[in-house]
Amino acid sequence: MFAVKLERGANALTIRYGGRVTPDETRLCADEVRLALTDLLPGFRLIVDLTGLEAMEISCSPFIAQIMDLCDQAGVAEVLRIIPDATRDIGLQIMSFFHYRSDVSIRTCASAREAEELLAQAAV
Repeated sequence: MFAVKLERGANALTIRYGGRVTPDETRLCADEVRLALTDLLPGFRLIVDLTGLEAMEISCSPFIAQIMDLCDQAGVAEVLRIIPDATRDIGLQIMSFFHYRSDVSIRTCASAREAEELLAQAAV
């Protein structure tokens, strides 16, 4: 399962993964992200929430890479990941080195509350 949420006013995009995620779902997610990016301005924030993720097949990685590349090309400035269990990282940290510019800020939080606090600090 996945959900893509566009927040135009905040110039942000949130992707949530939950349950057992398949390659077909990540392909569809990439399509939704591609559409959502047309409504965001360069300098946007990407929030990736893995709170509900149980498992993601390794064959999802090309589509995750595609999502990263699409966001990088659209001018993502910050990536905020919510990963309550470090074993759920699914290789995102390593993939970031290859799919985001070096000036993209990447932060990982253990909870949605911690992410909200970081977002509130950035808004001040």
